[in-house]
Amino acid sequence: VNKVVYVNGHKLKEPYIQHTSPQIIPAGLGPRDNFGPITVPPHSLFVMGDNRDESYDSRWWKFVDYSELRGKAFIIYWSWDSEKFTPRWSRIGHIIH
Repeated sequence: VNKVVYVNGHKLKEPYIQHTSPQIIPAGLGPRDNFGPITVPPHSLFVMGDNRDESYDSRWWKFVDYSELRGKAFIIYWSWDSEKFTPRWSRIGHIIH
């Protein structure tokens, strides 16, 4: 709600989130900023990107079944700066902990 994620009624602490747009989009115009509430089915995940305003994630294409998982992310393979139209070299190859 208004760019805040709640899990089981509790606000999720997300200091890593980037919001690139100060605008809040009403729920009727798209799922970016006001979505839910939803119930995630058993054996499924609801995934969201850390660049919330630009992420094409479960708010758009719904759930990921556990059977679709292939492993755990451990490195940033590619990072693109869409404003400068260049790779973000300082992020590429960064180990995710």
